[in-house]
Amino acid sequence: MDRPQLSEEVAGVLRGRIMAGELRPGSRIRLEEVAAGLGVSITPVREALLTLRGEDMVELEPRKGYVVAPLSRQDILDVFGLQGDIAGELAARVATAVTEAQLAELTLADRALARATKARKVAEIERLEFEFHRAVNRMAQSRKLSWFLHVATRYTPVRVYSADPSWRESMRGDHETLLAAFGAHDAAQARSVMVRHFTDGAEHLVKHLDDLGIWA
Repeated sequence: MDRPQLSEEVAGVLRGRIMAGELRPGSRIRLEEVAAGLGVSITPVREALLTLRGEDMVELEPRKGYVVAPLSRQDILDVFGLQGDIAGELAARVATAVTEAQLAELTLADRALARATKARKVAEIERLEFEFHRAVNRMAQSRKLSWFLHVATRYTPVRVYSADPSWRESMRGDHETLLAAFGAHDAAQARSVMVRHFTDGAEHLVKHLDDLGIWA
């Protein structure tokens, strides 16, 4: 029996494949193939595609079924720009009020991420990077703004980043600068670093998609 949240998981997989360029704009998505590949029934796949249609990630075309919606370089820049604006504001709020205990918590989380990065444990990097940013967002004590960021970051194909050595290097530098800004209670620097973290992410993804010839 399919779990109630299974359609959300399928939507997440398809969303990630689209943003990573594995499913290209205009390509047809066959329900049966997706269901077989993920080991689920047709129902959660159909529900997932309805969700993605509402997000303008796929379109329903007569006699073709679901196809991947158009995606441009500007779309990538817009999505990551929005993420950076929200994340930057949250980071600035943390910098103004972070406690020694909270800074110690973030430092420990970042050390664990550094170890995973050094060991090139891709799945572990993804998990620990998510947990680090979730901790930052929680400390901002801005539930609604954090929720908006959570929605926006669903469009980040995390495996593209965690598997990229150049992104891993830039991520480590950003984290060190961010923690220094928190320690100095420098809201402007914290905002700047966090915004750059996301704009760099946009550049990495655009290059990745360029290399795939996704817009050719």
